[in-house]
Amino acid sequence: MELVLLTALGVGGATVIGAVIGFVFKKISHTFSDIVLAFAAGVMLAAAVLGLILPSAEYGMEDMGAWGLLVTVAGIFAGALCLNLIDKLVPHLHKLAGVEDESHKNANLSRVLLFVTAIAIHNLPEGIAAGVGFGAGDTSQALIIAGGIALQNIPEGMVIIGPMLAAGVKPGRTFALAMMTGLVEVVGTLLGYFAVSIASAILPFALAFAGGTMLYVISDEMIPETHAHGHQRGATYALLVGFCVMLITDMLLG
Repeated sequence: MELVLLTALGVGGATVIGAVIGFVFKKISHTFSDIVLAFAAGVMLAAAVLGLILPSAEYGMEDMGAWGLLVTVAGIFAGALCLNLIDKLVPHLHKLAGVEDESHKNANLSRVLLFVTAIAIHNLPEGIAAGVGFGAGDTSQALIIAGGIALQNIPEGMVIIGPMLAAGVKPGRTFALAMMTGLVEVVGTLLGYFAVSIASAILPFALAFAGGTMLYVISDEMIPETHAHGHQRGATYALLVGFCVMLITDMLLG
C-alpha cells in the first residue's frame, strides 16, 4: 500500500514538476515540448498494450476461455467511450491548444480556466489506469505504466502555466491550480487500486478499460498535439524511441 501511495504522489507530482519548469522557462519551444510529449506517448502506447490490454486478455481467457477476449474488447471501447464523453463536456489539449497562443493577446480568463479544468478531469482516468496496474498484482509492470503516465504529465504541467499567468492569474494561485490537477491523478490512482483489489472479478475489464483510456488519449490528443507545430517527423521518431524503451524495459523486467 505504501508503494501505491508513493507512486500515486509521484504520478501527480509530475504535473507539479512540469509546472515548476513552466515557471522557470515561461516560453518553452514547441520543438522541445512536442518531442517530450511524443516520447511519453510511445511509452504510454507500449504500457497500454503490454501492461494492460494483453494481461486483460490473459486473465479473461483463464476464467472464461475465448469469451474473455470479448471482455477485453468491451473494456477497451468502454474506456475510449468514457473519455469521448468527457471530451464532449470539456475539450482537452489540442482542442483548446489555441489558449496557449491567444493568451498573449489577453485571452478570456474563463477559457483558460476551462483548459485547466479539462486537464484535471482527464487526469482522473489516467490515474485510475495507474492504480489498476497495482491492483493486478504485477508491481514492476504497474510502476512502468505509472512512469509512462508521469512522463506525459510533465509537459502537461508545463503548458498550463503560461496561459494562466498571461490571463492575469497570480503566480501563487497558478501554482495551486497546477497542484490541484496533479491531486486529481493521485485520487484516481488510489480509486483504481482499491476498486480492483476489492473486486478482483472485474480485473480483466478494468485492465482493458484503463488500456482503452490510454489508447484514446494517445491517438486523440497526444499525437495530434505533437504533429500540430511542424515537428511531426521528430515527434514520430521520439514516439518510436519511447515505445522501444518501454518494450525493452518490459522484457528485461518481465
